[in-house]
Amino acid sequence: MSILGANSLSLLILLLATLFQLSYGDVGTCAAYSAPYLPTACYGNSSSQFPSSNMFAAAGEGIWDNGAACGRQYLVRCISAAVPRTCLPDQMVQVRIVDRAQTSRSRPSSDGATIVLATPAFGTIADPSAPLINVEFQQV
Repeated sequence: MSILGANSLSLLILLLATLFQLSYGDVGTCAAYSAPYLPTACYGNSSSQFPSSNMFAAAGEGIWDNGAACGRQYLVRCISAAVPRTCLPDQMVQVRIVDRAQTSRSRPSSDGATIVLATPAFGTIADPSAPLINVEFQQV
């Protein structure tokens, strides 16, 4: 192999390693939902289920796991959207799952999302008027 070919291959491997390092979790879609939040599929009518920060979410079918998602916490980061500059740069939110998106009392801004954030949580990572964003998320 020529020196130029070996250097190109090394550069390609380094570039691919860097790209894979930037993603720490799963990728999915995210919508928002607003009050009323009660009752929830996880904890019924108990208002004590909501974190004082109001950073909570409803699980989409992909992470619902027959209710095992209740109480799980996720770090969520906006990575892209249909409209440029929708994501707030360098912002991440930690949310607690308190509901199932498919059965939540308040309907999500877009059906079929992986995770549906309460309005305050959604506004932390993206323009609140966006109906759907692409996110990276990781259970913590």
